Amino acid sequence: MNYHWNWHIFFEPNPTGAGTYLDMLLSGLWLTIETSICAWVIALIFGSVVGVMRTLPSKAASWFGFAYVEFFRNMPLLVQIFLWFFVLPELLPHAWGLWLKQLPYAPFYTAAIGIGLFMSARVAEQVRASIGALPRGQKQAATALGLTTAQTYTYVLLPIAYRIILPPLTSEFLNTIKNTAVAITIGLLELTGEARSMQEFSFQVFEAFTAATVMYLLINIVVVTAMRIVERRVAIPGYIAGK
Repeated sequence: MNYHWNWHIFFEPNPTGAGTYLDMLLSGLWLTIETSICAWVIALIFGSVVGVMRTLPSKAASWFGFAYVEFFRNMPLLVQIFLWFFVLPELLPHAWGLWLKQLPYAPFYTAAIGIGLFMSARVAEQVRASIGALPRGQKQAATALGLTTAQTYTYVLLPIAYRIILPPLTSEFLNTIKNTAVAITIGLLELTGEARSMQEFSFQVFEAFTAATVMYLLINIVVVTAMRIVERRVAIPGYIAGK
């Protein structure tokens, strides 16, 4: 049986009545971008806090950070998404659980938070490693100037640490974008979900997923190009090879 290629399918009306199949894919692309950005903001905030906690002299803070990283890093993302979406509402008091189940755009919020927390464990390790790689003289000089621990991290350590880990953070952001595809399992029609819907409606499976692949590649190219520009502008000579 020969496959019937039809590249004009993208300009044909889709069964939902909301434009063409291309419009369907573009709406999924936009939702992927929104989910990725929200998840990445969560990952950066929580990852930075936990990463700093793992470098503090406090044993309690260090152990909390260690437990946080091991919990989110060692559990598959798909399992975590299911726990947030299906299990959490059943564990909460009835009124709260019912509110979560009836929350508008619940799949979007669940995906953004679930993916964000999952990626925050990876960001935390990046932050911890970058702070640990800094010369001890940085922290000692800050202490000698009379800076508090919070001021030392805010004005001395973190500004340098973030610049050092820009390349691995770029990779983690790309992973965040790709991880949004998991959200199809809880009903979020992001790019992968819309591509699957297109192939189910039109039976043009190769066209649908070829278009989705190209869109993912374009997003990644834009992110990598932008981050390389940022990396060159904020690089500190002597801290990154070749800079």
